[in-house]
Parts: sequence; C-alpha cells; structure tokens
Amino acid sequence: MALTDATLPSDIALNTDLYELTMAQAFFESGKVDTRACFNVFFRDNPFKGGYAIACGTGQIGDLIEQFRFTEDSLAYLASLKAPGGGALFSAAFLKYLEALKLDVDIYAIQEGNVVFPREPLLRVEGPIIQCQLLETALLNLVNFQTLVATKTARVVQAAQGHPVSDFGLRRAQGPDGGLTVARASYIGGASSTSNVLAGKIYGIPVFGTHAHSWVMSFTTELDAFRAWAASSPKNCTLLVDTYDVAQGIENAIIVGKEMETAGERLAAIRIDSGDLAKLSKMCRARLDEEGLDYVKISASNDLDEYTIQSLFAQGAPIDAFGVGTKLATCDPQPSLGGVYKLSAFQDSKTFKWQPVMKLSEQAYKRTIPGVQDIIRIQNGAGALEGDVIVDLSQKGSACTEGQRGREVTAIDVMDADKTYRFSSEHVSHPLKEFIKGGVPTKAAAPSLEAARDRTKASLASLDPALKRFLNPEIYPVALSLGLAKTRSALTREEGANSGHPVTF
Repeated sequence: MALTDATLPSDIALNTDLYELTMAQAFFESGKVDTRACFNVFFRDNPFKGGYAIACGTGQIGDLIEQFRFTEDSLAYLASLKAPGGGALFSAAFLKYLEALKLDVDIYAIQEGNVVFPREPLLRVEGPIIQCQLLETALLNLVNFQTLVATKTARVVQAAQGHPVSDFGLRRAQGPDGGLTVARASYIGGASSTSNVLAGKIYGIPVFGTHAHSWVMSFTTELDAFRAWAASSPKNCTLLVDTYDVAQGIENAIIVGKEMETAGERLAAIRIDSGDLAKLSKMCRARLDEEGLDYVKISASNDLDEYTIQSLFAQGAPIDAFGVGTKLATCDPQPSLGGVYKLSAFQDSKTFKWQPVMKLSEQAYKRTIPGVQDIIRIQNGAGALEGDVIVDLSQKGSACTEGQRGREVTAIDVMDADKTYRFSSEHVSHPLKEFIKGGVPTKAAAPSLEAARDRTKASLASLDPALKRFLNPEIYPVALSLGLAKTRSALTREEGANSGHPVTF
C-alpha cells in the first residue's frame, strides 16, 4: 500500500539532516557528481540483548524513492538559509542541480519480516555519491525504528504463546507519525490488531477496542455501566472489571453475561488493567466457569512486555489475550536500534572496478566492513538457519548460486579474526533483493503487510530455539568470506600505517 500524507511529510527530500545537504553541495563543488559509491545500512548489536532482529521499514523504500524530489517551495526554503559566517548557505548552482535531480540509484534490501543480524547489510545502496548521501537520513528513519518495533513485538508475541496481542500504544507513542509506525511495524512483528483507527484505515490492519474506566465512572453504579455497554455493543462486549474492585467487578460482569444469554447474545470477554494479574485472572476464570460462562475470555493490559507475560504464564495465569501499549510503543528498555549508514566502496571512473574502503576507529567495535556487500544465508536440509556469510560481490567467486547444494563454505567470524566457520550448504539464499533499479521500484519493493507478517512467522520458525530465548541467547554465526576477511585485514593495516597509528585486527 502506498504511503500517504499521513505517513510522510509532503517535502520528503527535506526530511533529512542538514549535513546531508551540505555534504552533497561539497561533492557537487568537488566535481564528484558522477562518482559512484556503495553504502550499507547495518546495526552493531541485536536489540533487547536478544539473538535476532526482524527487518522492517524496507517495504516503504519504493514510495520514498518515487516521492523524492526537491519542490519549488523546498528550494526556496533552502535558498533562504544563511551560513553562520554570512551569505547564503547553498549556492544557486547547487540548488539548480537539486531542482533537476532525478534519482538513479540501485537499492538492495532485505524484505520485511526476515530475521537479520548484527554487522550484515540490511540495505545496500549504489549510485552517484551525492544521491546516496542525500538518502542516508531518510532510509535510516524508515528502517531503524520499525525494525526495533517489529523485533520487540515478535518477542512479546513469542511470550504470549499463540494468544492474541493487540497494539495499545498510540497514546504513549512518539507523536502521530510514531503511532502509525508502531501500528504498522507491530503488525508485521506478529500483533493481531491495533487500537489505532487511522492505521487501520491506511494499512488495513484489524482494529480493536472496547471501553475505558471513564465509561464505568460516568454511571451511578458499575452494574448500570455494564448493562448500558452490553446494550450498546452486544456484538463487541468486553467489560473492564477493575475500575473499583475486581472481585465485585467480575460479579457484575457475570450478571450482565447471564442477561445477555437470555437476550440471545454473549459476553465476549472481561479485561483486567491493574493489580496482580495472575491472581486476579485465576479468580475471574474460576467464577466465570462456576457460573457456566466458560466461553468468556480474559484479556489483560497494564504495562505489559515479554517478561511480564512470560511470568504470568509461568504462574498459570489463564489469560487469553493481551493489550500491550507503553513498553511496545516506546520499545522499552531500548529506544533505538542504532542502525548506521556507511560508505564501503567507490567505483573507479575509468576501469569501473569497485575500490573497497573502510572506516577505522580506535574502537575495533566501530570499524566497518569494506566492499560491495551481499549476504549468503545458509540453511540445513530441514530449513533451519545455520549462518550468514558476508561476501564482496566485486571479488571473483564471491557468491554461491541461489539454492546451490553440497558446497562447503569456510568463513571468518565478523568480530573475531581467529574464529573460523565451516558451513555445509544444504541450501543457500541471498536475502538482499533488488528493490530499486536506476531509481525505479521493482516488484520486490511492493509492500504487502500480510506477506511480511507471514515471513516473520516463517523466519522465526527457522531459528534455533536457543537464539530466541530472552536470557543469554546463543549468538548466530555471521562471518566474512575468506576474500573479504583478507581485504578487511589488509585495509586495516594499510590505513593504520597511513595514519601513523598502526592497528591490528
């Protein structure tokens, strides 16, 4: 589904950091308009101290590229900006370049719902360096938060053990756009519905909601409130029983439930939003069953996350559905994925060969991976993931053929040069797909939330359970091909020598 004005600003090209534009101008004035470059988006650590992340946000890249242009109004604003030292910040010649700009980039991305891991490219962007630079912030803005939300949701859904999870986070989200982002990404991550009506309209996500405590408090008695709600919503009747006292609330809900039976209707559920959810849900379940209302479901909310839900089931709580709000919408306790966008190669203008480059740092943790990167994903005969190998497509013999069998792949751990993996490739695939070709979206870029949602379920099923546990998960093997590892080591030594501060890797 295409993005709308509700999900993207009208001047999409200005939804960027100023330094992207100042760098683009400097590239323009340095004669690098036609210099082709390769950038990669990746993150350094799995979020929530987990064993994986769920790719999300890439389904909106096609719309971003199609709508990326500098409008007359945008150019007028840029022309009005002043440099701190005086004069115009942007030259007339550069603004003229932006006015005529038509993107000619190639973007390879991992489809939404696939599991992804640290250091490997979530996106690869190739094209004129000015254009690649102008896309940095916008692309990171799409994939960083949505990948975080989808991952958080997948963890919550795992803890819920097949019971429905609804996104209740709109009122605690980071503004209207944040609320829409959470609804979209949480649905891809496995949530069954959202309370966000606008997200339902835009994305076709099922919407869910009943009443709040204010409904009960607006009546003289709780029983009157329940009866009025049942009369108003007999086909959508969930009663919130904790406004005053859950023990009395469940008795009033039972009265209304029996009255609804007499009228040929059924009470769908009760909801508990405070207190000891394990204890109270057991009490409510017992009373409902004793009164022959065993079909009435129990829903719970109240600052839930994967850990509290896991604990509730460990205590035997008979809860049928969950509304998860604050800790889902804010991705508590980790508000950022930390995804970055780094240059990894230039294309020689004469030979058209790619020249790998890398960023060094005194912290080995922050050193980048050079080259035109692709991922070989290796699975065993049963379809379980065994490991990912990052290769440099500019090196001969770097990639396995899609679906190739019976080849042993030797690779070096992405963070430990002394650790070697030997994978037997029963099946290999390349999760990076061509989304944009010459500035034009491909079929792979067409977003389908249902397909992405199904992909999340399937990709998680392919993971070893040890990678999905919440406490001290196993580390999924991500490695460099032998050729790429050699290139990285050589560049590390070379750049270190040139800087006068040799480093080891």
